[in-house]
This record gives sequence, C-alpha cells and structure tokens, in this order.
Amino acid sequence: MGRRDAARAICPRRLKPHGQVARATLGLLGLLGAAIAGHATDTVPDSPKAIGFELQSFATVGSVLYVAAHPDDESNSLLAQLARGRGYRTAYLSLTRGDGGQNEIGPEFGEKLGLARTHELLAARRVDGARQYFTRALDYGFSKDVNEALRLWEHEKVLGDVVRVYRIFRPDVVIAGMSPVQTPGQHGQHVASAVLAIEAFKLAGDPKAYPEQLADGLTPWQPKRIVGRSGGGRGGRGGGGAAAAEAPAGGTVRFESPSTDPVTGEDLGSIASRSRSMHKTQFGLNFGAAGGGGFGGPPSFGGGGPTSSTFAIIDGDRDARQLLDGVDATFARFPGGAEVAKLAGDAVSQFDAGNPAASVPALLAIRARLARLPADPIVADKRAQLDRILQACLGLSVETVIPNAEVVPGETMPLRHTAVVKATEPVKLVAVRFPAAQTEDKFNAAITSGQPLTRETRTLLPPPTAISQPYWLREEASPGLFRVADRKLIGLPENPPPFPVEFVFSIGGQEIAIATEPVQIVSNASPAQQRRKLTVIPPVSLGFPYEVELFAPGGTKTTTIEVTAARDNAAGAVKLSGPAGWKISPASQPFKLAQVGAKARVTFAVTAPASAASGVLAASAEIGGATYGTGRYSFSYPHLPMQLLQPPARLKVAAFEFAIRGKNVGYLPGAGDSVAENLEQLGYTVKVLTGADLSPEKLSGLDAVVLGVRAFNERRDLAPNLPGLFAWVEAGGTVVVQYNRPSGNLRGPLAPYELSINGSAPALRVTDETAPVKLLAADHAALTVPNKITPADFAGWVQERGAYFPSKWDEGHFVSLLAMSDPGEEQPPSSVLVAKHGRGYYVYTGIAFFRQLPAGVPGAYRLFANLVSLGK
Repeated sequence: MGRRDAARAICPRRLKPHGQVARATLGLLGLLGAAIAGHATDTVPDSPKAIGFELQSFATVGSVLYVAAHPDDESNSLLAQLARGRGYRTAYLSLTRGDGGQNEIGPEFGEKLGLARTHELLAARRVDGARQYFTRALDYGFSKDVNEALRLWEHEKVLGDVVRVYRIFRPDVVIAGMSPVQTPGQHGQHVASAVLAIEAFKLAGDPKAYPEQLADGLTPWQPKRIVGRSGGGRGGRGGGGAAAAEAPAGGTVRFESPSTDPVTGEDLGSIASRSRSMHKTQFGLNFGAAGGGGFGGPPSFGGGGPTSSTFAIIDGDRDARQLLDGVDATFARFPGGAEVAKLAGDAVSQFDAGNPAASVPALLAIRARLARLPADPIVADKRAQLDRILQACLGLSVETVIPNAEVVPGETMPLRHTAVVKATEPVKLVAVRFPAAQTEDKFNAAITSGQPLTRETRTLLPPPTAISQPYWLREEASPGLFRVADRKLIGLPENPPPFPVEFVFSIGGQEIAIATEPVQIVSNASPAQQRRKLTVIPPVSLGFPYEVELFAPGGTKTTTIEVTAARDNAAGAVKLSGPAGWKISPASQPFKLAQVGAKARVTFAVTAPASAASGVLAASAEIGGATYGTGRYSFSYPHLPMQLLQPPARLKVAAFEFAIRGKNVGYLPGAGDSVAENLEQLGYTVKVLTGADLSPEKLSGLDAVVLGVRAFNERRDLAPNLPGLFAWVEAGGTVVVQYNRPSGNLRGPLAPYELSINGSAPALRVTDETAPVKLLAADHAALTVPNKITPADFAGWVQERGAYFPSKWDEGHFVSLLAMSDPGEEQPPSSVLVAKHGRGYYVYTGIAFFRQLPAGVPGAYRLFANLVSLGK
C-alpha cells in the first residue's frame, strides 16, 4: 500500500434526513435484530465447519424460548443442545436480572449486582449459543409466595412484557423452566415465572391483548405449544414436575440432541458447564474452573447431561411426540418462502469447506430472494444471519477504534475504521455511515485480499446524546418493577449502541451493511475487557462520601459534594436541592478544575426538619449553560466487561432520634457491604481489621468489633484467629456477627457457644419486610440502651427482615431478643441472639442490616447502635 493510500482524515458528509439515512437506519436495525436478543447469535462463524453448521442453522426457522425467573435459573445443557446441537433459534427469558441475590465475589448488591448478573447471562449465552431477554421485573429477594411476586411485579405489566418477548422472538415452542404450583420452600418468583409463561401463551396471539405493542410495530404470535420439564429437571426448585402432573396421559414430547458440538466436537455437557461457570457472582470466582458444571448434579445445570429430554405438554397442540412436531421449521412457512428453502438446502449440500468463498454467489441469490418475502421479524433475523455467513465466507471483518471510549456529547471523535477481506472475490467499501449523526464518509474503495483498508475520520457525537446508563435504571423503580419510558427497549438485555457505525459494502451487485460500534482497545486486560465500547459521559461527575447521611431532627450538618473532572478546564457551579422542609445553603458553589481527574470538594449546610423526616438530596452542576447531575460508579470482574454506572447524584437523608455508646469500632469485612460507612454515620470511628488483628492486644482500644456479611464463609483468616477474638470478648469486648450461609465453605465455630445455621434456607428466613416483630426480651439492654426499641422501629424496612437464622443454639447462654415470621409460618426466634461471655457480649444476627442501613431505615440504625453499644 502506497503512502497516499495510508490512513487519512476525512470530514464526514451530512446526509439528508430521509432517503439514504432512512435506508441506512433500517438496515442497521435489521442487522441488529439478532443482537436485540443478547449478542449470542450475532457472532460471525470463525471456521469452515462453523460456516457449514451456520448454513444448516439458517435453513431452519424452528424457535424455542426457555422461561424462568432469574439469572442462573436457565438449563444450560438444554440451551446448548437446542442452539449448538440442533441449530434452532434459541433464547432464554429471565424475568429478572437477579438484583436481590447474593454476591460471592464483590461488594456490589442491588442494581449493581443486577447489572453484573445481566452480563453474566450474556457471557453464558456467548458460550451456549442462545439469546437473552428480560422483563422489567425486579428481583426483590427470596419470596415464599407466588401471589406476592405477582403483586409486586404488577402482574398485568410484567405479563405484558412476557407477551412482548413472545411477539419479538416468535417461538414455536415455549419451555416453562419452573413449576406453576406453589409448594413449601419453593421460591415464589420461580412459580410466578411459570404462571406468567402460561398466561402469556394464551395472550400473545390475541390482537386485543396489549394493543399498544401493535402500535410499536409488533404483531400477534401464537406458539405451537408450551411445555414443562418432565424429567431431568430442577427437582425441589421447580423442574416442571407439577407441570407434568397437570398433563393428561400421553401428553409428553421428547427432544433429542447429539452429545457433541457438530462444529468443535466438544461434549455439549462441557459447553454447558462453561456456560454455567459465568455465574460467578453466585458461585464464586473458581466456579467451573475445573470443568465442573453447575452444582454437579441435575443435567439441566450442566455437567454432561442427557442427550434426550422429556417434556410435559402444558397447553397448545398435544398431537406430538417430538418437541417441534407440527412446526414447519423451514422457510416454506412464509408466503413465497419455498424457493428460499430450496436455495438454502442447495447451499448446504453444495458447501465446500475447503473453499467457503465459492458459496458467495449462491448466498447472494438467497439474499435477493429473501428481500422479496413479506416483512417478518424472523425473516429479518435470518437475513442478518445470512449476512454473517457471507462475511465468514469472504473472510470479511470490520472494526472502528476510538482512542478513548469515554466521550462527552458535542465532542469530535477521532475514529479509525478498518476493513479486511481474505477472499479474492471483489469487495468494495462504499461508505461508513453514522446514523445517530445522520452523516456518512464516502470511500468507494476496492479492498485487496489480505490487505487491511484503513481510514481515519473525525465525527461529532451529537450534543443531545444521552449520558450512558442502563435503560432500566434511568427512572426510579417501584418495589417490584423497573420503569422504562421507551417501551421499545423492554426485553433488551442492554442498551443499543449510543453511536452505531455501519460499514457499507458492495458485493456482487448488492449493498451489504455491517453494523458495529466504536471500541477502545485496552492492553493487558482480560479477554472480556480488551474492547471497551463507546460510553457517553458528562464533563464532570458528582459524588457524595456516603450513600446515606443521618441527622438529628432540626440538626444542621455540612454535606460535601465531590466534583471530578472528566475533561480539562471544567468550570461551573454546583447546586444541591432537597425535599420540602430541608434547608440548604448557599444556593450554589463554584468550582474550577484544570485537568482530567482533578477533584474539588464543595460544601453545603443542610438543616433537617424539626421532626423525623427522610428524603433525597440531589446534586447538579451547570457548565456552559448545560446541566449535569450524575454520579459515577465503576466495577470490574475479569469475566465481564468493565461496568460503568452513572446514576443521578443523590444522597439519602434521614432525620430521627438516635444515640450511641462507645466511640471506636473495628470492622472485619466479609463478602462486602457498606456497614462500615453506616457505622461512621452513627458517629463511630471505624478501623478495618484483618484476621491477624483478632487478638486482645491488637483489639485493645476498640469498644466493639463487627463482622461483615458472610465473613465465616469468605475469610480463611477468621477461624484460626477466633480464640483471640473470643478472649477479647471475655475481657469485656462486644462482637456483632452478621449473617452467614450454611454452605460448604462455612468455617467455624460461629460463636463461643453452640450455634448452628444448618437447615433449609427458605425455612430460616423472613422474606416479608412488613412481618410483625415481637420483642421477647423487652427489658434487655440490646432493646433499651441507648435507644428504646419499640414495634415502630420495624416500620419502613426493605426487601426482607433477614435470612439464614440459626437453627440451633445454646439456650443457656444465648438470649433470643425478637420473634418474627412470614405469614402462616412460625420461625425459630433466632434473628438476634445475644450471649454474655465473660465480661463481654457476643451477638449473632441474621437481620438484613446490610440492606436496611444503606436504605436509611431509622429503626435498623437504632437497633444496630444498641447491639454495638452493649456493655458500654
């Protein structure tokens, strides 16, 4: 390549707001049709064998949707068998994103955990070949009642989301992964997922149901049948046994799959295990490291698994023996599609693995014929799949690289575009289009086989471009449902690209657009983090030092806001607003930051109302006439892309009467929580400890020690140092232990006296955050000093009362302080146990303080202060 052909800067040409731009946008949407379902099936085949299998997959339009409640509820082996074994269009609909789960590898909980688990599902789908959908349902934690789940999920709304996914994906068969019958100990959200899957089956084909979806461009769709697992299911967690019991005699179908991947030869069970291993937040970083699958048990969790499965027909066509019996899985189902079916069959039979490019003329002929079929989501999906096959046959790849993935609206972006073709067939790069900016760069350059064609351009990120934030987190959620203003986003696993890019090629007389987006190449990163997608950021981010700030009624405190510059020479003014009754001064504070990364702290005097109150303070920054008001929170797990959250910059505030005793508290972290900073808000000085610090000498000067959640599960340095901790308690110290899980990595003893958490997890928790609480030892110091605890202190709690309560304890030493149970149950009174040990106190509690304190629940703070203050 001569010097004149080297990379050059090109000024983009603005397109007219119709015509070419409209066609480009429609082409992009068509190509992203498969990506809508989780980016598993938008991968270009990477070998001749993979191309051959993808051709066979293209020729079938059979589609199966698996429905369950949470990330990690899917049957990884079944998804792998359907997608990679048989080549069916396969998808998993997880009603929730798993926000209410636990986190075994980091401190992210709630919406942060939900984001991580969303990407764990996307990573799993990239392994097993299926796609991914979601509803707006929020995982609010363990539920014992299907009716509670349906009520909090706002039944009709989440049902509409399931109907929407049916109409988008258009499955021939739906598999309800859970039982629709509530049984003792079964997660109510699991049951609700099956109930909703069955209800949606009856409604998706009815044009009168959810007519607003038709206005969005969807059309009714009736699946052939809905089935539940009849064998090899998920046992006690709802593998479909109840669904099987509801089916009449003979109402079952079978599905058979090869035992190995037709492309790689790898055992499909091994692939399922690798897929399942992506759920590391739930099972640990080493989960699946040795090739284990799931829980090493039921095949639906990976680990080999059978090559055949039996399903009970719940509803729909029962005249069948095989899963897709009665389904026309060819293009002949579409008007005019018989010719496409024939051409596709010919392409499969004539494919030459030694010369994939020889198939290009046949594929172009199929593509031209596809364009004549009536508009249909599956046809659009198949066209996108065909284009990927064409790409693979030509060895055609594209990439747009940006030096810095983080861009501020209105900035000019330097982009480097590269296209490579390995085959010798003529390929011309016509243009690179930017639909969001309504611009394009014309090239009309022939690409020489094996020689990358590279061009550099400078393109403006449109000023109105929204700051990047997961679409389901842009608005305040209800207790059980995310709010999404743009209905067309519902169902998507993640946001569409903020600045899509289209490479437009001329191949054999046809124009083919390949969709991509700008990425930053990150060196020395894990494979999941080597290509960071373009992210839209503000010029400054705003942050508070705490999630929640406590006030005495009528009290005044100095509230600090930290301003961090994302661009040089950021200058403006910060404002702080609050709810009625809260006084804030001054009206604004100026800031000026010279360089990226510079920080400034501005302060405001905040005065709480004279009586108990709570609310939210919101920070914003005005720069050059524009207002920005987002914070910044990033986290990184090596198996996932780097995650950036930019939520509204807000601070929870609560004014109520509370008192503490003692001043210095040691905190031994567990799996991760914010209790240390919550203790600081109470007025304590907190020292972070390690296991090596747990000796009377090193703990000297501390009034109490608090152990983080699941410390006995997570820390290897705790159990060996317990004798020193117990001796410190005997000498007059106070220890507060938060909940642990009765799992295999539990390292004890948990207390200086007998205490066990063995037993059924659902039976040892109270999931109803409004469950009545009875004070069993109302005169005990833990309920009276320094705060008098009353039933009113248990109002306003969130998500749950607590979990993993002790099942057995030394009643001669431990005092049970509280009794609480879910409706219709009687839990052991072990939510808070206090033992006098020598001159000190040892407290074990399953109360969900790690949820209540960050939520600013006054009663939880008052009770926790009492536990920490024992003996003072």
